[in-house]
Order: sequence, then C-alpha cells, then structure tokens
Amino acid sequence: MRYFNVSGPCSKAKHYMIEASTRLQGVKQLIDMEQYFVIHAARQSGKTTYLNDLTERLNAEGKYYALYCSLESMGRVVDPRAGIPEIVRKIKGDFEFSTIPHVEDFARKADYENYTNVLNLELTRFCMLLDKPLVILFDEVDCLSDDTLITFLRQLRNGYNTRSRIPFVHSIVLVGMRNIRDYKDRIRPERDTMGSASPFNIITKAMTLKNFTKEEITMLYGQHTENTGQIFEDNAIELIWEQTQGQPWLVNAIAREVIVEILQSDYTKPITSEMVKQAIQTIILRRDTHIDSLLERLKEDRVRKVVEAVIMGGDVDEFSDDFYFTCDLGLIRANEEDITPANPIYSEVIIRTLNHTLQRNLQKNAVYQIPRYLKNGQIDVDFLMRDFQQFWCENSAIWEEKFDYKESAPHLIMMAFLQRVINGGGDIRREIAAGTGRLDLCIEYDKNNKRKYPIELKIRYGEKTVAEGLEQLARYMDTLRCKEGWLAVFDRRKTVKWDNKLFMKKETIDGKTITVVGL
Repeated sequence: MRYFNVSGPCSKAKHYMIEASTRLQGVKQLIDMEQYFVIHAARQSGKTTYLNDLTERLNAEGKYYALYCSLESMGRVVDPRAGIPEIVRKIKGDFEFSTIPHVEDFARKADYENYTNVLNLELTRFCMLLDKPLVILFDEVDCLSDDTLITFLRQLRNGYNTRSRIPFVHSIVLVGMRNIRDYKDRIRPERDTMGSASPFNIITKAMTLKNFTKEEITMLYGQHTENTGQIFEDNAIELIWEQTQGQPWLVNAIAREVIVEILQSDYTKPITSEMVKQAIQTIILRRDTHIDSLLERLKEDRVRKVVEAVIMGGDVDEFSDDFYFTCDLGLIRANEEDITPANPIYSEVIIRTLNHTLQRNLQKNAVYQIPRYLKNGQIDVDFLMRDFQQFWCENSAIWEEKFDYKESAPHLIMMAFLQRVINGGGDIRREIAAGTGRLDLCIEYDKNNKRKYPIELKIRYGEKTVAEGLEQLARYMDTLRCKEGWLAVFDRRKTVKWDNKLFMKKETIDGKTITVVGL
C-alpha cells in the first residue's frame, strides 16, 4: 500500500508521486552538451527525488556513469583545508555504493594536504579509468561555507577548462535552494572582484523545479483513488490547488492529514473540501518542520526587506538580489501582475508567525471575542473598530517596539486583533501583494448567509491617502459584491495628537458605504 510522503525523497514503490522529469525540461540536453549547470528550488519541493530518478535513468540508459552526491554533511566544515578533503571522501563513499567500475581506485592515494587541487586531481585520474563519460549531481551545495564553495568551484573550473585534452567530469549539476546569482552575492561583499578567473563562469544555465500543476495534483490523488477506491471530491482538489499553488510538500501533507488523521484511514469516505479546510488549519497551527524551517528565514534582514514590502503593499526592486533570494526560498512568487506570498497557506503562516506573541497575549483578554461584536447575528464592525482604536491608542507604542518588522507593525497588530476576535467563529481572507499600497482583508462570518466584511489597511503618507484608499477599497468591494466596507488609515506622525488621529466617518463612493477609521 503506497502512501503520501511528507519526509525525505519519494520512492515509486512506496509513495504516490508524479514523475519528476515532467517538472523540469531540458536537463538531458544540457548533459548531452557537456554542460555544468544549476538546479534550484525551495525546500521540500522534490529536488532529491528528481536527482535520484535522474541518476537512475542515466545509468539505465547506458551512455553515462552517473553519481548522486549530497553535500549536506559539509555544513559543519568552514575551513576549505578540511572542507575539500571531506568532499573528496564523501564522493569516494558514494562511489563505493554505486555500480560504477574502478571505484576502489578513486582517491586511493589522495594527497589531502593539497586541498586546492586534490578534488580536481582525483576526479581527473578517475575519469581516465572509465570507458564512459561521468556525470555527477551534487545536492545541497548551499551547505558549503563561502571559502569551501569558492575552492570547490575553482577546482571544477580547472577540470572543465582542460577537459578537451585531459579527461574530466563530462557534466556536473549543482543543486540547492539558491540560484547561482545568490552564491555570488554571498561572497562578493568581502571581495571587490573575483577577476576573470571567476569560478562561476563555467555555469551555463540555472533551472528551477516547478510546482505541481492542477492537473498533476489531480493525477497524484488519482493514484490514491486507483489504489484504494477513495475519491477526492472536485471542490476539495480545487481548494487544495488554490491554497497550495502546487507546492509539493503541502499537496502531500494535506492529503495525508485528511486520510490518516481525520479519517483514520477509512477509505470508504470521500475527501471533501471541509476536511481539507480542517487539515490546512491543523498544518498551519502545528507548524511542521517544513514550515518552521521556511519561516526561520523571516529573521534574515534581506528576507525581511522583501516580505515587509509585500505585507504593506510597498514597492519591491524586482532586480535586487534580495528579491531573487526570497523567491528562491519559496516564500514569495512573482507574476506579470504582482508579487505575493507563494501561496495562501504561506501567507497565513507568515502573518501568524510575525504577530504570534501579540496573539498569545490577546488570548489572555476575554473581552475581545466575537460575541461582544454580534448584533442580530451580524458583526458590528463599527463597534469592533472603536475597540481597536482604543487598543491601538493604549498599546501601539509598546507593541510596535516588540516587532522585528517595525514598518508593517500596524498591519500585523490589527490582524492579530482581528484574529483574536474572529478566532473559531469565522475566517479572515488576506489579499497581500507588493506595489498595491495597501493590505486588503475580508472577514467571513456566518457562512450560511455568506456575510463578508471587507477592510483595507493603509499607512498615511499624505493628504491623498484617504482618497486613494476609498477608490482602492471600492474596487475590492466590487470583487466581493459588498456594499459596505471599512478603510483603516494609520497615521504614524509623532507630532499629531491622538485626538486628531482617532476618528470615524462615513463616505459614499459608487453607491457603496465606506467607514474611514483613523488610527
């Protein structure tokens, strides 16, 4: 009985899986052309599964000898004097478990003191023994320290440059989370230039492993249906696609949560969208290792600059290394229209992670709960906003200082407040995108009547802020088919008194009623 895998590489014999080669085109052509290139993708998106499959296929075809070698264990070694010999020993160990001939001769008399050339020399000697070209797929290259990485790449470059007359590795694939541009960015701050002999100039191309398409998700779940008879309802698959955008770990994790935990492996029951919603909430709150390791990146300054701009609707330099780095981590995605969190689940966990401390603090306050704000079964948002005005006036100075993301602190604090109010009684949808100049929220309560309460958050930057916000919110309300909305405008000027900052006024635009809430 196969199952949905959420830890480590997938195996065709054990796990439901999509053929990895369909998610990355053109690799075989690059290998045939003797190229050295990079494959990068976010954590747990299927890189190692793909590499294992590619290694197996290359060896089975018989044209090449292929070796998979993970450098993950090299992360603890900083000095290249130790790092390069460790890499040679790691290659030797992987050779011994392969079907490649002459493996006993690799690095048999290696001079590890000669760390600046030992890798190049031993690979050259070994390739001279082989009757077929050698392909090496190096996984987890990100783990190498800066100096070890440079020394490693320089030796590969030396072999690359002389291989027309001296045998060397036919094709090398460097695999990790980061694109080659980020390796350069890591190293350049300490060196004005690396000169014409840059070890990076042998890299022909950088490729990325794509997420699943909606059709591939359907195919993956279809394998389970064929195996057990249990079906995924169409609206459940649609919701999973919408919430994950095809991120492989999330796609597998949601299925596993529903089947194993919610249904207790009862295959007679269909998988519904309500079960999927329950599974998503559990995964968000549980913060599995995959999500935890990803969100640990939020503490990095270069990630903060980009993510904070996305939260606030600010501008992002799409040509900056910080932007590319954050994309490569899988935290955000960019298309022709906007820059957003990579998927709605990540959006939710990013916000909840950043305002987690305040949410826990608010849980101790029994006042801010949904019953307080209900009037004839509907949320009295005006009352809710007046409460938040009071909370903001009394607590903003204290809480803003506690946030690492200080620029977006108003947005994060208000979302924590709303989450506390709605918790367990409804949902909050977030429309987060860079370049919009705002953050749109929609509280959904009483799903039977499909009540929606649109709220837009903006920072005051001048006299035009309210007018712009009214137009923006009116457009957002059109998409929700709502006639009433709330525009929250944070005035962060220190010279303005609270009496002038705190106000509520009704405005009418295009037949819609919008309450402007001054904060």
